[in-house]
Amino acid sequence: MQSTENTTFDAARNTRVKAASKWEMPDTLLLIFFIGILATVLTYIIPSGSFSSETVTYLVDGVEKSRQVINPESFSYALTEAGEKLYGNVQLFAGGGDLGLMNFPFEGLVSGSKWGAAIGVIMFMLLIGGAFGIVTRTGTIDRGIHRLIERTRGSEKLFIPILFFFFSLGGAVFGMGEEAIAFALIIVPLMVRMGYDGVTTVMVTYVATQLGFASSWMNPFSVVIAQGLAGVPVMSGSGFRMVMWAGFTLAGILFTAAYARRIKLQPEASYSYHSDAHFRDADTDNTHTTSWSMGDTLVMLALVAVMVWVVWGVVKYQWYLPEIASQFFTLGVIVGVIGIVFRLNGMTGNDAACAFREGAASMIGPALLVGFAKGVLMILGGDSNDPNTLNTILHNFGSLLSGFPGWLSAWLMFVFQSVFNFFVTSGSGQAALTMPLMAPLADISGVTRQVAVLAFQLGDGFTNLIVPTSAPLMATLGVCRIDWRDWARFVWRFVLLLFVISSILIVGSHLAGFA
Repeated sequence: MQSTENTTFDAARNTRVKAASKWEMPDTLLLIFFIGILATVLTYIIPSGSFSSETVTYLVDGVEKSRQVINPESFSYALTEAGEKLYGNVQLFAGGGDLGLMNFPFEGLVSGSKWGAAIGVIMFMLLIGGAFGIVTRTGTIDRGIHRLIERTRGSEKLFIPILFFFFSLGGAVFGMGEEAIAFALIIVPLMVRMGYDGVTTVMVTYVATQLGFASSWMNPFSVVIAQGLAGVPVMSGSGFRMVMWAGFTLAGILFTAAYARRIKLQPEASYSYHSDAHFRDADTDNTHTTSWSMGDTLVMLALVAVMVWVVWGVVKYQWYLPEIASQFFTLGVIVGVIGIVFRLNGMTGNDAACAFREGAASMIGPALLVGFAKGVLMILGGDSNDPNTLNTILHNFGSLLSGFPGWLSAWLMFVFQSVFNFFVTSGSGQAALTMPLMAPLADISGVTRQVAVLAFQLGDGFTNLIVPTSAPLMATLGVCRIDWRDWARFVWRFVLLLFVISSILIVGSHLAGFA
């Protein structure tokens, strides 16, 4: 009798376990849509407000820079004709170019300009996807990977710390971010063939750049702007920040190396194991068995030359999406000609055109995520100068902050910047919105402005590793064929580690009087 009861109990328990296991996390696109609904609800709860803007100037390397920022004392609620507070009240549908819940995806997809926001990033993704479609079609990458693995067998683990270091340095020195997308396209098949995975690729490329970006002593798009707007000498505190950058970079290398070592021993434990099948399956092709030819050498030389050329242009002339996309499109054309002339993988002109189309098509999914995420921000007001919900959130937090002890105010500044980064992922944009408010609040709270800048840069940088509203993150995940849900399941531990370390640094810097 007891045995029968146990059997019945176990069967019922197994049924419940199986039923529970059927639940899975919603698709990333669905998650963003739910966030859009939440943002719409907030426009009915939080009244719209606005700040007036003003032009401020600051010096960078002896050169005077100017920027439009908010006046923190100018906040006012938008009022109706009857004198009552006005709410955004985003409707279900909206016409005439206005924003509604059901047309936020379209508005997000077409927002911005070629210099960024959604449309610029999306077109950038399509072009580099097409260009690397041609590069992949030649088979040179496959053959090169096999030759590299054969010649470096036993020392391949050095790739991870070396790559992580240089990408982190790029983020620290010239604000590298979007540029990591193109590098990830090249590195991901190498990582998978070496026994690692797509997650490792994102860590050594995009994540490394964001660690450098957040802890930089000279990032022109983050700490330099923030210090200028806060009235702090530009690039002051560099010694402390250099040590901080080295520490965060070392932590990133150790975390990534430990994960990569585990995946090398147990590939099925990878968070991207199923999506890495695309790169593993490519290894079953016979392209690598073909002998290396002059055409392959020319393709690799073209690839290296364009990478160096792009880095030089970014550092020397501050190239951004339009210029970088043009260079990679040129790469696609050159590699296509080489592939046709040398008949790499039997390539013809039609094959090259088809490869470009297929490469661009593989970017459609990530491009939709970028547009949807931007649409969510637009519901709350985004970077609009009109009265909006986001301005009110910013103002209310500022008012709340002034009533806490100095150490707690410093930490709450960091927490706020981390959360606010979900809505404004641009480093320079977030600095322009928040630093004019945080700098005087720091004075009132007994926090030095240098600590306020530190709270900004750490809060602005690290949450970019997980928020789905970060266009470069979603694009990098896209080229590595990793679903955001799988990425979030992996990276939340690392983000939590960075949050704890940053909190200690912020409070410790305040107590030490960092100025």
